[in-house]
Amino acid sequence: MGEKVLSVRELQEKDITPLSDYWFSAEPGFLEGIGVDLAKMPARDEWQEMLATQMRQGYEEKQSYCVIWQADGQAVGHSNVNKIVFGQEAFMHLHLWKPDFRQKGMGTDLVKLSLPYFFKNLQLKTLYCEPYALNPAPNKTLEKVGFDFLKEYITTPGWINFEQPVCLWALTLEKFRKL
Repeated sequence: MGEKVLSVRELQEKDITPLSDYWFSAEPGFLEGIGVDLAKMPARDEWQEMLATQMRQGYEEKQSYCVIWQADGQAVGHSNVNKIVFGQEAFMHLHLWKPDFRQKGMGTDLVKLSLPYFFKNLQLKTLYCEPYALNPAPNKTLEKVGFDFLKEYITTPGWINFEQPVCLWALTLEKFRKL
Protein backbone atom coordinates (compact mmCIF):
# COMPACT_ATOMS: atom_id res chain seq x y z
CA MET A 1 0.00 0.00 0.00
CA GLY A 2 1.58 3.26 -1.14
CA GLU A 3 1.59 6.54 0.72
CA LYS A 4 -2.00 7.62 1.36
CA VAL A 5 -3.29 11.18 1.57
CA LEU A 6 -4.96 11.31 4.97
CA SER A 7 -7.74 13.70 5.92
CA VAL A 8 -10.43 14.18 8.54
CA ARG A 9 -13.91 15.65 8.30
CA GLU A 10 -17.05 15.82 10.40
CA LEU A 11 -19.60 13.01 10.28
CA GLN A 12 -22.06 13.27 7.37
CA GLU A 13 -25.28 11.39 6.61
CA LYS A 14 -23.46 9.24 4.03
CA ASP A 15 -21.21 7.91 6.83
CA ILE A 16 -23.98 6.44 8.98
CA THR A 17 -24.18 3.14 7.07
CA PRO A 18 -20.42 2.39 6.85
CA LEU A 19 -19.87 3.49 10.45
CA SER A 20 -22.72 1.21 11.54
CA ASP A 21 -21.32 -1.62 9.40
CA TYR A 22 -18.06 -1.38 11.36
CA TRP A 23 -19.93 -2.19 14.58
CA PHE A 24 -22.64 -4.53 13.32
CA SER A 25 -20.64 -6.56 10.78
CA ALA A 26 -17.55 -7.06 12.95
CA GLU A 27 -16.61 -10.47 14.27
CA PRO A 28 -17.61 -10.88 17.93
CA GLY A 29 -14.00 -11.68 18.86
CA PHE A 30 -12.81 -8.38 17.37
CA LEU A 31 -15.38 -6.38 19.32
CA GLU A 32 -14.53 -8.18 22.55
CA GLY A 33 -10.85 -7.51 21.84
CA ILE A 34 -11.53 -3.77 21.88
CA GLY A 35 -13.55 -4.05 25.10
CA VAL A 36 -17.15 -4.26 23.83
CA ASP A 37 -19.80 -6.13 25.83
CA LEU A 38 -21.88 -7.64 23.02
CA ALA A 39 -24.96 -7.82 25.27
CA LYS A 40 -24.90 -4.01 25.62
CA MET A 41 -24.92 -3.25 21.90
CA PRO A 42 -28.14 -1.49 20.84
CA ALA A 43 -30.14 -2.42 17.77
CA ARG A 44 -28.68 -1.11 14.52
CA ASP A 45 -31.59 1.30 13.96
CA GLU A 46 -31.09 2.80 17.45
CA TRP A 47 -27.38 3.23 16.69
CA GLN A 48 -28.13 4.97 13.41
CA GLU A 49 -30.67 7.29 15.02
CA MET A 50 -28.09 8.20 17.68
CA LEU A 51 -25.65 9.20 14.90
CA ALA A 52 -28.32 11.19 13.05
CA THR A 53 -29.22 13.03 16.27
CA GLN A 54 -25.55 13.88 16.83
CA MET A 55 -25.35 15.51 13.40
CA ARG A 56 -28.37 17.75 14.12
CA GLN A 57 -27.07 19.06 17.45
CA GLY A 58 -24.95 22.14 17.99
CA TYR A 59 -21.53 21.65 19.53
CA GLU A 60 -22.68 22.79 22.97
CA GLU A 61 -25.49 20.19 22.98
CA LYS A 62 -23.59 17.16 21.73
CA GLN A 63 -23.28 14.10 23.94
CA SER A 64 -21.06 12.55 21.28
CA TYR A 65 -19.11 14.10 18.40
CA CYS A 66 -17.62 12.10 15.54
CA VAL A 67 -15.09 12.83 12.82
CA ILE A 68 -14.45 10.54 9.87
CA TRP A 69 -10.96 9.40 8.97
CA GLN A 70 -10.16 9.25 5.25
CA ALA A 71 -7.33 7.82 3.15
CA ASP A 72 -7.27 9.11 -0.42
CA GLY A 73 -10.81 10.42 0.10
CA GLN A 74 -12.17 7.03 1.21
CA ALA A 75 -13.66 6.70 4.71
CA VAL A 76 -11.49 4.21 6.62
CA GLY A 77 -12.36 4.91 10.26
CA HIS A 78 -13.55 7.40 12.81
CA SER A 79 -12.73 9.07 16.06
CA ASN A 80 -15.42 10.20 18.40
CA VAL A 81 -15.60 11.84 21.78
CA ASN A 82 -18.20 11.39 24.47
CA LYS A 83 -18.57 12.29 28.15
CA ILE A 84 -18.37 15.84 26.80
CA VAL A 85 -18.30 18.73 29.23
CA PHE A 86 -18.37 21.60 26.74
CA GLY A 87 -15.53 24.04 27.35
CA GLN A 88 -13.78 21.58 29.67
CA GLU A 89 -13.16 17.95 28.69
CA ALA A 90 -14.17 14.94 26.62
CA PHE A 91 -13.12 11.31 26.18
CA MET A 92 -11.84 10.19 22.77
CA HIS A 93 -12.21 6.84 20.99
CA LEU A 94 -10.22 5.62 17.95
CA HIS A 95 -11.45 3.17 15.31
CA LEU A 96 -9.85 2.13 12.03
CA TRP A 97 -12.61 0.21 10.24
CA LYS A 98 -10.55 -1.70 7.71
CA PRO A 99 -8.03 -4.29 8.93
CA ASP A 100 -5.60 -3.57 6.05
CA PHE A 101 -5.26 0.01 7.32
CA ARG A 102 -4.33 -1.02 10.88
CA GLN A 103 -0.77 -1.19 12.21
CA LYS A 104 0.59 0.98 9.41
CA GLY A 105 1.18 4.12 11.48
CA MET A 106 -1.82 5.92 9.99
CA GLY A 107 -3.64 6.04 13.32
CA THR A 108 -1.09 8.45 14.75
CA ASP A 109 -1.47 10.88 11.84
CA LEU A 110 -5.26 10.57 11.82
CA VAL A 111 -5.48 11.29 15.55
CA LYS A 112 -3.28 14.38 15.07
CA LEU A 113 -5.61 15.56 12.28
CA SER A 114 -8.65 14.97 14.54
CA LEU A 115 -7.42 16.95 17.53
CA PRO A 116 -8.20 20.44 16.15
CA TYR A 117 -11.85 19.43 15.65
CA PHE A 118 -12.19 18.36 19.26
CA PHE A 119 -10.23 21.17 20.91
CA LYS A 120 -11.64 24.01 18.77
CA ASN A 121 -15.26 22.96 18.24
CA LEU A 122 -15.85 21.73 21.80
CA GLN A 123 -13.54 24.36 23.35
CA LEU A 124 -11.76 21.68 25.38
CA LYS A 125 -9.14 22.25 28.03
CA THR A 126 -8.32 18.53 28.31
CA LEU A 127 -8.92 15.57 26.02
CA TYR A 128 -8.81 12.14 27.64
CA CYS A 129 -8.67 8.66 26.19
CA GLU A 130 -8.99 5.43 28.14
CA PRO A 131 -8.42 2.49 25.79
CA TYR A 132 -8.61 -1.13 26.85
CA ALA A 133 -5.24 -1.87 28.47
CA LEU A 134 -5.04 -5.22 26.65
CA ASN A 135 -5.41 -3.55 23.23
CA PRO A 136 -1.88 -2.27 22.48
CA ALA A 137 -2.60 -0.33 19.26
CA PRO A 138 -4.45 2.70 20.68
CA ASN A 139 -2.10 2.91 23.66
CA LYS A 140 0.94 3.08 21.35
CA THR A 141 -0.82 5.62 19.15
CA LEU A 142 -1.63 7.95 22.06
CA GLU A 143 1.96 7.84 23.28
CA LYS A 144 3.27 8.68 19.78
CA VAL A 145 0.82 11.58 19.44
CA GLY A 146 2.02 13.12 22.70
CA PHE A 147 -0.70 12.25 25.21
CA ASP A 148 0.49 11.86 28.80
CA PHE A 149 -0.08 8.50 30.50
CA LEU A 150 -1.85 9.09 33.82
CA LYS A 151 -2.69 5.64 35.21
CA GLU A 152 -4.00 2.15 34.60
CA TYR A 153 -7.13 1.12 36.46
CA ILE A 154 -10.27 -1.01 36.19
CA THR A 155 -13.55 0.58 35.11
CA THR A 156 -16.42 0.28 32.65
CA PRO A 157 -15.26 3.00 30.24
CA GLY A 158 -18.39 3.34 28.13
CA TRP A 159 -22.00 2.33 27.83
CA ILE A 160 -21.20 -0.58 25.45
CA ASN A 161 -18.17 -1.85 27.37
CA PHE A 162 -17.54 -4.51 29.97
CA GLU A 163 -15.55 -3.80 33.13
CA GLN A 164 -11.91 -3.87 32.09
CA PRO A 165 -8.43 -2.57 32.77
CA VAL A 166 -7.89 0.71 30.92
CA CYS A 167 -5.00 3.10 30.47
CA LEU A 168 -5.95 6.72 31.07
CA TRP A 169 -4.21 9.22 28.80
CA ALA A 170 -4.62 13.01 28.67
CA LEU A 171 -3.71 15.84 26.34
CA THR A 172 -4.11 19.40 27.61
CA LEU A 173 -4.90 22.39 25.43
CA GLU A 174 -1.46 23.82 26.24
CA LYS A 175 0.29 20.66 25.10
CA PHE A 176 -1.95 20.37 22.02
CA ARG A 177 -0.91 23.88 20.94
CA LYS A 178 2.76 22.77 21.01
CA LEU A 179 2.27 19.66 18.86
